[in-house]
Amino acid sequence: MVQENIEIGRGGSVRNESGTDLNKWLPITASRNAKWWYSAFHNVTAMVGAGVLGLPYAMSQLGWVMGTFTILASWAITFYSLWQLVELHEVVPGKRFDRYPELGEHAFGPKLGYWLVMPQQMLVQVASDIVYMVTGGKSLMKFVELVAPSFHGTRLTYFILIFAAVQFVLSQTPNFNSLKGVSLLAAVMSVRFVH
Repeated sequence: MVQENIEIGRGGSVRNESGTDLNKWLPITASRNAKWWYSAFHNVTAMVGAGVLGLPYAMSQLGWVMGTFTILASWAITFYSLWQLVELHEVVPGKRFDRYPELGEHAFGPKLGYWLVMPQQMLVQVASDIVYMVTGGKSLMKFVELVAPSFHGTRLTYFILIFAAVQFVLSQTPNFNSLKGVSLLAAVMSVRFVH
């Protein structure tokens, strides 16, 4: 992997050696003009969503004492990881670490850092996608069976494929801020599920 010299200019523009503004070229950073509440929607959806779905089962299996301890330990680890990412985001003057592989390359070297970070990141991504597709498919199946009982008996596989198709369409959005409406709806549903 070739390392490039990157400069941060006025207004937060990030340019490589050839002068290309990387914030406009990279889809995830093409628009850095999001409002703080978009970020709040995305964070509530990411942090609360999966936790809310698994919380009742986890508490029933662990009990009150171990369940509470596990929730607090999970919170502490998440908070510490978030703090580290924020602190390391611009630890090197003039270079911004926007992605985990970049941070791994800085910490462990160009080759070792990439191969330490990327397999873990891919494992988490693939496993999360599988869990969310199965969970989403089951939820969609239950919803359809409640709304239209004539669909009772339809295989779960079809609902997982429908959910995967919706997930595929949503993944075609140009950047994360395009999903602010979806994140708002998910955040409201996650908070509403708790109450």
